[in-house]
Parts: sequence; C-alpha cells; structure tokens
Amino acid sequence: MVYTGRRPRVLVLGGVLTLALTGCATDTGGQAFPDEPALASATQGAKASALPARPAELSLQGVDPCALVTTPQLDQLKINSKPRAAAEPIDGPTCVFDADAVEPFHSYYVRTVTADVEEWFTGKRRKNSMTTEPKAVGGFPAITNYRDAGTPSDCETLVGVAQGQTLAARAVTVTAGAFTMPQLCEMSSQAAEMALQTLKARN
Repeated sequence: MVYTGRRPRVLVLGGVLTLALTGCATDTGGQAFPDEPALASATQGAKASALPARPAELSLQGVDPCALVTTPQLDQLKINSKPRAAAEPIDGPTCVFDADAVEPFHSYYVRTVTADVEEWFTGKRRKNSMTTEPKAVGGFPAITNYRDAGTPSDCETLVGVAQGQTLAARAVTVTAGAFTMPQLCEMSSQAAEMALQTLKARN
C-alpha cells in the first residue's frame, strides 16, 4: 500500500471543526445555539436603549405626592375630593385623587418610588403578565405599564425623574368597563405630565 499522507489532514480538519463548535450548546439534532444568558443580556440592553436619555435630575426626596397636583390641575383632571394619603402606600408615599362626583367614577394614584424606572422595563420589577411600552413624558424617560387582558381597570405611567427615583401616576376606573385601556393610559400619562410640571417648578 502506498502512503499518500491524506489521512492526517482529515484528522486535523476534524480537530478544527471540534474547536469551532466548542462553547455552543447543541440539541439532540446537533444544531448549534448561542449561549442563552448572552441572548437575554443583549435583549435587555436593546430594550433599555429604547428609553430616552434623562435631561435633568429632579429629586423626589421629601416630596409629598399630594402636593404634586396643583388646584388648576385638579380641575383639569375633574378631581372633586380632597387628595388623601393612601391607606396602604405602594412602594413609597402614595396619594389618591378621586373623581367621584359624576359617573364614570375613577381615581388617580400618584406615588414616589426609590427605584430606577428601568426596573419596570428590564429589571426585577418587570412582570411577564404586564405590558410595558417605552415613551417620553416631558422629555424624561418613561414607560406605560398595564395588564393587557380582561376588562380594562387601570394603567400606570412611570417617569424616571432621577437616578434611582421614579414618579408614578396610575389611572384606575371605579365604574367597571367605563374606559378603554388606551383611555386609561392617556389619563395616567396626563396626570404624570402634570405632576412632573409641578416637580420641575420645585427644583
């Protein structure tokens, strides 16, 4: 038999292929997939970049959320009751504004939270049952957060006013089925915009 020298080349080529596939997970069919944590990280990074940059730092420290909606703004929101502190605050100081003079009855919950707004978008506060959409409120990074299932009941707009500080305004319908989800989200966005205007004037 004449030695041609070809077999060692095949073995080397096989070794190269083995090295090339190193680091990829494969299913039973042999199809290569990239590392899942890397994919998740890339997805979160892409979502975070969807939020606009913050134009300024507006501190919420010591701010009473009941004072963030002025008397003229209360009239615009059709608030007829005196703003009141929530019996059970949500993540921080929370104020309730009721519009219950005539139907459809509804309320607004304005709160100040010590957390980055990104936490609701890509972080630990994000819930798979909620729909989160990036937006800007008064030039500040914000998200709309709502449950897109069942009868519309509430929608919240969260605004990242400073590093580690979020201003939130939630519109809640008391009269069941009185508002569509787009209407509730528009209402919460309007309340958040008003509270942000007042906060800007304070800083």
